[in-house]
Amino acid sequence: MFITFEGPEGSGKSTQLPRLAQFLEESGYSVVKTREPGGTKIGDQIREVLMRMENTELHPRTEILLFLAARAQLVEELIRPSLQEGKIILCDRYGDSTLAYQGYGHGLNLDDLRAMLQFATGGLKPDLTILLDIDVLTGLKRKKIKAEWNRLDAFELSFHERVREGYHILAAQEPDRWKIVDAAQNPEQVQKEIRAIVLDALGK
Repeated sequence: MFITFEGPEGSGKSTQLPRLAQFLEESGYSVVKTREPGGTKIGDQIREVLMRMENTELHPRTEILLFLAARAQLVEELIRPSLQEGKIILCDRYGDSTLAYQGYGHGLNLDDLRAMLQFATGGLKPDLTILLDIDVLTGLKRKKIKAEWNRLDAFELSFHERVREGYHILAAQEPDRWKIVDAAQNPEQVQKEIRAIVLDALGK
């Protein structure tokens, strides 16, 4: 099963995903954890370019192509082979981030982005997507406290508001795949809800 975590900045994906992985492993499942951009040697190099604060001149079209390049490598090198081995893939961000950030956030054409995603992933979509939803200001404050600030975090507040709204639009379009969790709750309650969602999906 291919499970992705999505959400605005500071929603807690990097905290909740490893906790879920540990729980599933202790339950007897074989789990692979990864993230976007990154997850491979090539993808990590691309991530460095994308996240550097000094790369302010990076054009949105350049940005999307770099994200897609890292994603194509991740799919072919790690995700597809792991799925063929019957493993559960937990991925911190995937193609929906492109639609939310570059589509709704930057205003790039969604049809163009979907066609590019189809090419980059070979049509591979998640079986389940967990949206960790949080108020934009609350999420950005969390990121600042953790000192994980990067180039994307520094975009104007209205950009992040458009991203969050975009996520809700995407979730409404595919309610069977998307499950929304209130990420403003305490981390233990968030994890409890995530586990219930995933165990239900695995049971089906």
